[in-house]
Amino acid sequence: MESENTTMVGREVEQAQLLAFVSSTPGQALILRGEAGVGKSSLLSHAAVTAEHVGHTVVRAAGVEAESQLPYAGLHQILHPLLTEIGGLDEGSRAVFDAVFGGVQSNPPSVMTLGIAVLALLSLASTRQPMLLVLDDGQWLDDFSADVCGFVGRRLAGSSVKLLVAIRTDIVSRFDTAALPELPVAALSDADAARLLDRRYPNLDKYIRRTVLEQAQGNPLALVEMPVYLADQLGELPLDDFGPHGGSLPRRLERLFGARIAALDEGVRNELLMGALDGAGTRSDSDTIIGVRYRMRDADQAVAAGLLDIDSATGELVFRHPLVRSTIVQLATPNQRRAIHRTLAQIHEGNLERRASHLAAATVDPDEEVAGVLEAAAELATRRGGALAAVTWLTRAAELSENPGERSRRLADAAFVAGHAARLGQVDRIVRSGLAPGATESPASVLAYAYQALYQDGDVRSTHRQVSAAIVKLRDAGTADSGEVRTRLVILLLAISQYAGDRATWERTHELLASLGDSITTPERMYSAVWSDVTRHGAVWAGPVEQATANLPDLEPWEVGRLAVAAYHLDILSQYRPYLQHIVDRELRTGAVASGMVMLHLVMLDQMAGGEWDEAEDTGQRSLELAKEHGHDLFAAQSRAYLAQLAALRGKSGQARDLQAEADAWARPRGLGFITQVADSAGAIAGLSTGDYEAAYLYAIGITSPGTLRPYAYQASRTVLDLVEAAHHTGRVDQARAHALAARDAGLPDISQRLALITYGALAMTAESEREAEEMFARAESHPDAERFPFELARIRLAHGIRVRHVQGRAAARRYLVPALEAFERLGAAGWAERAQAEVRATGTPPRASTLNLASLTLQERRIADLAAAGLTNKEIGKRMHLSSRTVSSHLYRIFPKLGITTRAALRDALTRTADV
Repeated sequence: MESENTTMVGREVEQAQLLAFVSSTPGQALILRGEAGVGKSSLLSHAAVTAEHVGHTVVRAAGVEAESQLPYAGLHQILHPLLTEIGGLDEGSRAVFDAVFGGVQSNPPSVMTLGIAVLALLSLASTRQPMLLVLDDGQWLDDFSADVCGFVGRRLAGSSVKLLVAIRTDIVSRFDTAALPELPVAALSDADAARLLDRRYPNLDKYIRRTVLEQAQGNPLALVEMPVYLADQLGELPLDDFGPHGGSLPRRLERLFGARIAALDEGVRNELLMGALDGAGTRSDSDTIIGVRYRMRDADQAVAAGLLDIDSATGELVFRHPLVRSTIVQLATPNQRRAIHRTLAQIHEGNLERRASHLAAATVDPDEEVAGVLEAAAELATRRGGALAAVTWLTRAAELSENPGERSRRLADAAFVAGHAARLGQVDRIVRSGLAPGATESPASVLAYAYQALYQDGDVRSTHRQVSAAIVKLRDAGTADSGEVRTRLVILLLAISQYAGDRATWERTHELLASLGDSITTPERMYSAVWSDVTRHGAVWAGPVEQATANLPDLEPWEVGRLAVAAYHLDILSQYRPYLQHIVDRELRTGAVASGMVMLHLVMLDQMAGGEWDEAEDTGQRSLELAKEHGHDLFAAQSRAYLAQLAALRGKSGQARDLQAEADAWARPRGLGFITQVADSAGAIAGLSTGDYEAAYLYAIGITSPGTLRPYAYQASRTVLDLVEAAHHTGRVDQARAHALAARDAGLPDISQRLALITYGALAMTAESEREAEEMFARAESHPDAERFPFELARIRLAHGIRVRHVQGRAAARRYLVPALEAFERLGAAGWAERAQAEVRATGTPPRASTLNLASLTLQERRIADLAAAGLTNKEIGKRMHLSSRTVSSHLYRIFPKLGITTRAALRDALTRTADV
């Protein structure tokens, strides 16, 4: 702090900027950044007083180093004074706060979801008067809270809420990447430094005065604290110990506080150490310290020594500066710190995470009870998106395990979680630290190294052999407590087999699983069937997958990812996508990053299927960048293959070929059939889009031969329509028909709605009689879920219109060709849109104005328009499309002028006129 008086010395520029910040009408955020002791806290206090004078509500909070690993601790402190307003929020927002603060068992919200709820709470709480949130020591905020604050700070415009945060320059913080405006707080000028020193110490010895000014370097805290210390110590210690050669300025300031701490009675020092190790003594407007943080007492001696202050609002003892807290901890011996941690663990008996943190620091020798507490805290952290914290606790739990078996199990758990958190280097260190001599082939080490080899190198050949051997070893040993490791090995073996996409690999996998008998769990059987060959095994598992996904919030993130993969194969992912999007940001931050990237791929695929291609491209690019950042070359190749498919759909043939070639060149030598099939699919789609039907046919038969659905080739069923179209356009009519019949005979319509749609479409395109053609076209176009797959539906309508034009004439064909053209234009499928446009022109009638207007709607707008025309209310539309009623209303107001209408009642007429074209 620069002065104990209300008037600061200097800082005219900073004060002027803070006055403008507080006085401005729109809400905004600002970060004060400077070194320790430079006066950030004084500027925050000045801003708070200014805000109160102009009628603001001021809420103050501070980050605490001891709480930096506790999820949402900082956010709870910030929002605690406002929680009485929660009753005025909608049910969804209340549920978000219940999940985070209320102890309700629910899935943790994403940053966006929680941030939106916080914005709603702030908006409600600031309806009566503007609000200023003041956060000191923001660098100590836990990651979850800092991310939410960053999200909120970027979205305060239009509100009457302002956020002011102070952070230190020498400590890495989540606020470093928050993209919020900053005000640097530099040291005082020489003149202002002299003024401050002379005001506090008007009769200071000239020699000490000169020494302080030289050594303090304009730092206000040093200017205030050093004179007393130097005067007391002059002649006893060399001044160089406190000059620039004595270390950084924070270190020198800690020496100053250390001398005062050493002079305290032992009981007072212990009281301060209790507070320092539990995050107590933080200036805040929150009273959440009661029952949560330790409250210091009987420390008047520390107040007199200038180490503690008394908070005027709460009467609580608070540290004068964070450097006082850090100095207290450094001066204590290891035994003293451990004793205090044990005491604090008892105090926090009812708070699992706080208790675990203190027990981890207090315990030296193996202690199974403590290890169990740490393991329970790790499980809780994982389910809240804190995989990185879970790894730390599990590793410490392993260190404290009393027997080698438990130590190995917990290290294996830590390595497993670290692998899913994309910390592959940490996996290696964890496993090596826990291996006994000669144990390099233990099941736990095989599990860890196989994940690393799969994700980084795409190695499916040697990893399949190693994981299979480890499963056999456990099977033959018959170890009773090996169930979890065996399950993880089995799931990994299934993932390896899926990426191999090879019949021989899958047959070896199924043979091994059969040898395990009744020990195979239902989820393992489900994944084995659906991931391997949905055509042959998928139909019976749709129900169990839906039942299993009913409990998604109770599952670990990797379990969610596995179920979502099964849902994708069965084409029922769309109903779970909101949940995936809900948690993916959380996992990519501090949780199971690998599982998060799998979820991103699934979200992208569902966006592609639903026609949300712009969003799909953003998701694909994000997944590619994340994969490259974490060294997951497997996921990078997979992302490129999916992006190649998307580029091909949009008619960007050059981009599609480049991405396809890059993915294929990496995946094919490694035997990654899963990725090479996607690459071949992209080639087929690109050929169809550009009219290169021969190339499309060659790529399609690279996936499966005409008239068959190659076993264990997951793209075989998904590319039925591609092969049929390519064969038909290249004159291979018999092959096209044989392939359509193969899809029917394989029972694809019984597996999923999408496979039913494309099977009926393929049968219609290859029908040998007009009666069969019309029946199959009708089945496809009237399918209750056809609109969920707009691209496939448009292709089928285009084929229907072409056939009708040749049989029934041009007028009859328009009924199918115009909607197909509109869909292709909305999607941005350039090649197909050109073909449909040519067919519409061939009918002799160009598209009407209303058709062109409809083509200007986005896919989401068209869906909303169709539902509104069908008579659904905004609330009903929102529920069906996972939107708020307000968002639906906004879309409708944008739709009306595009269609040249002014009322909701005119929607049906506008859509009907177009359908009749």
